[in-house]
Amino acid sequence: MTALVLGPHLRHVSAHTATIWVETDGPCEVRVVNAEHGLDAAARTFTAHGHHYGLVEIDGLDAGARIPYAVVLDEETVWPEPGDGFPPSQIRTLDPEGELRISFGSCRRSPGTPEEFGHDALAAFAHRLRAGGADVAWPDILLMVGDQVYADELSDDMREFIRSRRGPDEPPVDEAADFEDYTHLYKLAWLRDPAVRWLLSTVPTFTIFDDHDIRDDWNTSYPWREEMWSQPWWKARITGGIGSYWVYQHLGNMSPRDRASDPLYKAVLDASGDAGPILDEFAEQADKEPASTRWSYAHDWGGTRLIVVDSRCSRLLTADRRGMLDDEEFRWLDEQCQGGMDHLLIASSLPYLLPRAIHHAEAWNEAVAGGAWGRRGAALGEKIRQAADLEHWAAFERSFREVAGDVVAVGQGDRGPAPASISFLSGDIHYSYLARVVAPEARSEITQIVCSPLRNPLIGKFRWANKIVCSRAAAAPFRVLSMLAKVPAPPLRWRMTDGPWFDNAIATVTLSGRECDVRWETPRDATTLGEMGRASITP
Repeated sequence: MTALVLGPHLRHVSAHTATIWVETDGPCEVRVVNAEHGLDAAARTFTAHGHHYGLVEIDGLDAGARIPYAVVLDEETVWPEPGDGFPPSQIRTLDPEGELRISFGSCRRSPGTPEEFGHDALAAFAHRLRAGGADVAWPDILLMVGDQVYADELSDDMREFIRSRRGPDEPPVDEAADFEDYTHLYKLAWLRDPAVRWLLSTVPTFTIFDDHDIRDDWNTSYPWREEMWSQPWWKARITGGIGSYWVYQHLGNMSPRDRASDPLYKAVLDASGDAGPILDEFAEQADKEPASTRWSYAHDWGGTRLIVVDSRCSRLLTADRRGMLDDEEFRWLDEQCQGGMDHLLIASSLPYLLPRAIHHAEAWNEAVAGGAWGRRGAALGEKIRQAADLEHWAAFERSFREVAGDVVAVGQGDRGPAPASISFLSGDIHYSYLARVVAPEARSEITQIVCSPLRNPLIGKFRWANKIVCSRAAAAPFRVLSMLAKVPAPPLRWRMTDGPWFDNAIATVTLSGRECDVRWETPRDATTLGEMGRASITP
């Protein structure tokens, strides 16, 4: 009998389509069924590095449908599992005429104890949905904006798995090394907690990676890339990380139409045997030639456009050019930033609008590392950049200005009717806040909404340092420092109006007509959430 290894995960949905992703322990036919609703969709698995995966695409569904489903592998029902205590998993399509709720967060360490990382906001969220019944407002989308797994900060369970495969001193020491290691990381993150497994089976989920999905400081700079590729173990690490991301995360972000036109997906489905070498070749090219693939994606749901931007793998990093996005990726983003919607959401794992002191510090550092204070200053600037993780949007000053130009153009109505709100959704920095753009004037409310971490809070001196830099008074000296490196004033002015909050959290953005609001919640214990903050984005 073929068994279910991981999943089912409810991934891309629209008003009339849905995708179910699974990992199995052998090649098989995967069917998603509900006889009462006439649901019976099937797909064959494909194989990569000895692992087997299936995506079942379902079409012809009603908008706003809520259809319980079972998963059948070669005529054996494997989901739902008997006696798990959770309600039946459902296929949940979107209703373009109704409210849209997007819950999001980032930075989730799993497994681990509450003493190590606090209570898991994602698990507590699942328990709230499980217990709340009809009175609880369910999210239409769960968006995880980075660090779904930590490939460079391992749990004891992961270390034990690695020790079963190689010696403790074999590099990379205490880190994931290849595709096989990554498969176990995903199992620990998504299988260990039954509540999280159930949540992913019944709430449509979209993702984008951040650095820890691959390695801390991933693609910080050109010298960082040179150093990594000089390591004999790096090729297996980067191809394993990117290849597994494509399988476990990216495939489910794509619409059925996008997958049908994806040459890699066609290649792995058509492979006569194991498609691992095909995946490795793709992953190496994706790292060395970022313009060869696109991880960013955009979906329109009713009056809302969600643009999810890859701010890691698509960076332009050469000896003489530096950009958060390569030229092709920025052209794509520029095309997506249009008016005519009620709301425009731009999700990036890295906050676009940081606390202003941090923004000025990162802009200063980029200028110094680029030679503003001479060759010795550049060497010191690069050391500081890598040591302090100074590689957000502010550290790519040209890219920051280009995105500001797009957003202001949309917000002022230069690209069609201005949306009521333009919001950046981000994580990464391990605290949550709301920042509002106060200049230049625009018809749209332009904000940065940050929710981080789901489960990995800052502690001790790191928390206190970030509290200080979030204060208004801290911005001025860092702006003076950036001026000394001849960094021009930012094209936007913004201020933090809510937060910062440093607890584990999950946020929900609710969009109804031209109205937008956001609510942050934090786990009070393993199964309950309490409100941490709430704000109206639109007047």
